[in-house]
Amino acid sequence: MHVFVTGGTGTIGSAVVTELLGNGHTVLALARSDGSARTLEEAGAKVLRGELADLDVLRSGAAQSDGVISLAFGRDYASPDALTRGIAEESAALTALSDELIGSDRPVVAVSGTPWVPGRAATEADPAPVDGPVGGRGRSVTALLDRAADGLRSMAVRMPRTVHNEGRGGFAGLLADQARRTGVAGYPGDGTQRWPAVHALDAAVLFRLVLESAPAGTAWHAVADEGDAVRDIATVIGRRLGLPVEQVPEDAFGPFGPIFAADQPASAAHTREALGWRPTHPSLLADLENLRP
Repeated sequence: MHVFVTGGTGTIGSAVVTELLGNGHTVLALARSDGSARTLEEAGAKVLRGELADLDVLRSGAAQSDGVISLAFGRDYASPDALTRGIAEESAALTALSDELIGSDRPVVAVSGTPWVPGRAATEADPAPVDGPVGGRGRSVTALLDRAADGLRSMAVRMPRTVHNEGRGGFAGLLADQARRTGVAGYPGDGTQRWPAVHALDAAVLFRLVLESAPAGTAWHAVADEGDAVRDIATVIGRRLGLPVEQVPEDAFGPFGPIFAADQPASAAHTREALGWRPTHPSLLADLENLRP
């Protein structure tokens, strides 16, 4: 299969590109810069230059492909409206890609987050959140899945709060980055809230399996660790970086504060059973041992 990939140089995307190429697929990847283009070409992918906001470029990439994996998301996490702008851009991109593929039986796989359900681990049967800080993302991915009724083979892979590789990536990576900036390995609330996690290389396998065989209109969970306590994550970060571990105000984490403070474990039992997905790489707490000061 010739697959068009956006976000192919990120923590997840670079692993997905490698996984696809290693399993007999070819890849056309969107590249926003010369550096990204070089990285993708060195990995063995062909490059289509453009940004996520270039909808004509996205439609061109989809038109040249047998399937699409959409992973790109905005990089600016500092400004107050960063999440809102990133979600709006991603939503427009998904609409453009699905418009190109509808009625062709070619798959499009989108990425979203695992939902949070009070008192238990979220499952694949739970609806995506449509309210709160990332509600717009849930609405756009739900709309994509609903287009299966119109002849679009659309699927979603829901990612946990931390997708990691060699101690980097995801929300745990943001905690580590903030710890380096502030000199404190901080966590919001009492730290007992749980975050699910997955190694990027395991997530990449699931994206390939969904692309190849999942039915239209379905959502899957790329969850290896159902939920690590945020205080435990901060404790490993503090020890590895030689910093004190302390509770800090929720607003110290900017727009991510409410998300960081939420208890949000998730299960992938159905995904494992239905698709035969078996994570084999290190857990988050083990992988964080690779952090360097």
